[in-house]
Amino acid sequence: MSPSGFDYRDTGVEDLEAWHIWKCGNEKMRGFMKQFFRLAFWCALMPLMLIASAQAVVLEGVGHASIHNEDLATARAEARNAAMRDLALQYEAQVSTRDTMENGVLTESRMRLASSARARNVKVIDEHRIGNLMRVTVRGDISAGDASCDGGDSGRLRKRVAVTGFPLLYPEQARVGRIDDAGEVLPQLLQQGLREAGNLQVLSASTSRLFPDLLNAPTLQQGSNRLTNVIQVAREMGAQFVVTGVIRDLGVADPTAWGTSVLDKMQRGIGAVDKRRRFAVDLVVLDGFSGSPVYQQRFETAADWNGSVGSSTGFGSEGFRKTQYGKAVAGVLGDMTQAVTEALACQPFMARITRVDGQQVTLASGATAGLRPGDELHLYRSARYFDSLGGTPELSDSQVTVTLNNVHPDFSNGNMPSLGGQVNIQRDDIAIIW
Repeated sequence: MSPSGFDYRDTGVEDLEAWHIWKCGNEKMRGFMKQFFRLAFWCALMPLMLIASAQAVVLEGVGHASIHNEDLATARAEARNAAMRDLALQYEAQVSTRDTMENGVLTESRMRLASSARARNVKVIDEHRIGNLMRVTVRGDISAGDASCDGGDSGRLRKRVAVTGFPLLYPEQARVGRIDDAGEVLPQLLQQGLREAGNLQVLSASTSRLFPDLLNAPTLQQGSNRLTNVIQVAREMGAQFVVTGVIRDLGVADPTAWGTSVLDKMQRGIGAVDKRRRFAVDLVVLDGFSGSPVYQQRFETAADWNGSVGSSTGFGSEGFRKTQYGKAVAGVLGDMTQAVTEALACQPFMARITRVDGQQVTLASGATAGLRPGDELHLYRSARYFDSLGGTPELSDSQVTVTLNNVHPDFSNGNMPSLGGQVNIQRDDIAIIW
């Protein structure tokens, strides 16, 4: 018997000396295993840490600009832009050259320097003047940008999107399962997904119906691929884009399989009938200023409708979500959310001008969209002509910018270098960040 009361013979060891040897070996083995698993843990964690660090790094960039006629504001803005370019090029730069030869002689040589990096949480940490030179130092979190779309400065801003109802082309198809609320619930689920993505400001208009002709939506009969009521909805809600669509198909593959007789129920239970159900929806993203579509796609899927009677009533009900069909629809909604987010990532940020007073310009967007004091927006004149008053307004570059100095949650204002009357900038014109 050992001093602790433990009987060494219970381990199968013949004598006490052998038991001490066995115990020592066991303790060394346990220590070795602890060290082994600790090392394996850190080896597994290290690549994840390296990946995380590669996704975003903190860098500092320096920019310079010349001061002309004591215009410090312009020089400061130019120096800040130069510092931002320095940040991006430090993280990642692509150099491309193109040479033109004629008869063996180099006649033209071009070099392009670009970066797809994205900057977040950028702050000015130092600014001072040296003679006629302005020097600005900024610091920010730099990560890889989207290679498929150079969003530019507009990539950090949250565009305002209104999501309207998705009417059913054939309402009678919703009787099985009583999912006739799909036209309102589907856009609500789409709104939830877009809000969770966090890249857009999402406005709800799920009870609104834009299309008078569902069969031919979104194209109107007069041949114009735009909707004037889209402009009205976007203006009333202050949205830059309107997301809408039509549910084309909710039908079951075999309508006769869904009878209420005992035989029908028995056949469904043993899988003797086709229980598949289709889901097809046309998604359209429309520009709120012109009414023209900027993205359009049909999403489709099919799966077994295996919901029991009464348990799956309603398109967004818990019973609906548990069916194989509900799970397939949830996957399509995820694809729709991603499609809208990616389609709008490449679009410029646009804000409507609500007031012009001398050199001061007020915009219908503010801090909730991501605008900050010091942001510079290009001003575009919006015009319609008497021979096409119902047509898409044409935008013309005024060659003037506004620099924001006051930013509120839902509006902002700043100054432009000229009086509004001199450059013909007025209410309902557009400010754009590309």
